[in-house]
Amino acid sequence: MARTPAQDAPRPVYMGPRIKRLRRELGLTQQAMAEDLGISASYIALIERNQRPVTADVLLRIARGYRLDLTELAVDESADYARRLGETLRDPIFAGIDLPALEVADLAASFPGISEALLRLYGAYTREQQALAELAGGGRVDATPDPVAEVRRFLASRGNHFPDLDARGETIAAAIAEAGGAREYLSKKHGIRSRLLPAEVMMGSLRRFDRHRQELLLDDTLPASTIAFQQALQIAQSEARADFAGIARGAGLATPAATTLARRALADTLAAAILMPYARFARAAADRGYDIEALARLFGTSFEQVAHRLTTLREGIGFFFIRLDAAGNVSKRLDGAGFPFAGHAGGCPLWSVHAAFARPGHILTQWLELPDGRRFLSIARTVGAGPVAHGAARAERVVALVCAAEEAPRTVYARGLDAAATPVGVACRLCPRPDCVARAVPPIGRDIMAEEHRRGFAPFAFAET
Repeated sequence: MARTPAQDAPRPVYMGPRIKRLRRELGLTQQAMAEDLGISASYIALIERNQRPVTADVLLRIARGYRLDLTELAVDESADYARRLGETLRDPIFAGIDLPALEVADLAASFPGISEALLRLYGAYTREQQALAELAGGGRVDATPDPVAEVRRFLASRGNHFPDLDARGETIAAAIAEAGGAREYLSKKHGIRSRLLPAEVMMGSLRRFDRHRQELLLDDTLPASTIAFQQALQIAQSEARADFAGIARGAGLATPAATTLARRALADTLAAAILMPYARFARAAADRGYDIEALARLFGTSFEQVAHRLTTLREGIGFFFIRLDAAGNVSKRLDGAGFPFAGHAGGCPLWSVHAAFARPGHILTQWLELPDGRRFLSIARTVGAGPVAHGAARAERVVALVCAAEEAPRTVYARGLDAAATPVGVACRLCPRPDCVARAVPPIGRDIMAEEHRRGFAPFAFAET
């Protein structure tokens, strides 16, 4: 039977959530986007609510107006959301609830924000179930992958080292020097204007890239090292976006969130390589005994940026990097140097990384000795995050680097340091030391010996095993 003209007509394309997400990423109101595209704000609102299809003309206006590749707009995440929601809803906790596949698909396509919220909530639930099972010594619980942990494992598998990005960084750094600086390079190479704006104009944003006006907007209360890094990051994203996507795809990460975080980590890596070109940085680090503050002054970067960059060197000393707050929450960790760190529960209170908050701005060095006899050198110092202005809220964290004792003499920090080592453990639950006065909880697998007539300095006594 012959097809009718109606059957041959193209199907309408509804992509409201993607248009809304793009508008928010660009920092635009519906009225501002409507003016940019030459259409009404009410039409934008209808498109975002999936009450009107997106025409080819509107798609082209968006691509031209915001300098986007049409393939970026064509990415459809609804199938992935529908698959992940389907897997989640098979959990026995949802047994007895009628959940037709068509309704799940409609939810994923029309309400990606709600879909992501449900997946995050379920992920948090299953991770807590697994942590409880581990603490109780129970069986394994299959949990939704943790995107942050996934990316940490990916970076650790590569030794946090990406030679191609380092080579790219050296080339870009040379071109920036020839152009007269990052600001000039962005303008000449990419037509991007870098502007510093007051905090009240930025409305809580550290940085924002206005695609339509080709402007990189930065909070003018940021430290110079942060401004330099953000400019380098914009250059990295402008020139190597496809490279980041390719590396992230090759990592085989389980979730879209992990893939996005991996692309961000790779962009940060290239930005650091631009500010601290590999060959020159590695040579300077070795010549200066890995003096972090001296390297920060030499390259115009921050203490944290240098500490992070040291973990990316293939030659030289292998470092473990950690950043945590006063409550012990770990916001960044780069595994290296064979230094163990607790994945669950708190770290050892005898490690000076926790004492650094009492001496802001001072570098604390310490020899550490684990129960198995391995020794490490620890370097810890507080760092601030946030705007530099009176009354502005700033976060205080501690950054620590740890290296194996046999490599420590190559650093300035081991010179003249008392050879006595502090006995530490990974965490109280995993530490077998029976006489630790700082112990908070007994170790797994040891029976507490309760005594009424004697009490030692250690909070618990243990029966002989």
